[in-house]
Amino acid sequence: MTPTAAKLDPELLDVLVCPLTRSRLRQEGDELIAEVGGLRYPIRDGIPIMLIEEAKLPAGINTLDDFRQKFAAHIPK
Repeated sequence: MTPTAAKLDPELLDVLVCPLTRSRLRQEGDELIAEVGGLRYPIRDGIPIMLIEEAKLPAGINTLDDFRQKFAAHIPK
């Protein structure tokens, strides 16, 4: 974790999930990272931005459509 990143409240982290895969999240610095797929959601001014469009894609995935195809089995219908 970077020195400037504030640790989120553990109770909040327990209830937040990736909006796409519904997997748990872990905090690394100023991002929340989904256990399934590795989407990275930013934390701005202590507020998690849980919008799929704001997430950074994992290495090797160029588009959100590519992500959805690769992880289709992990995305609830």
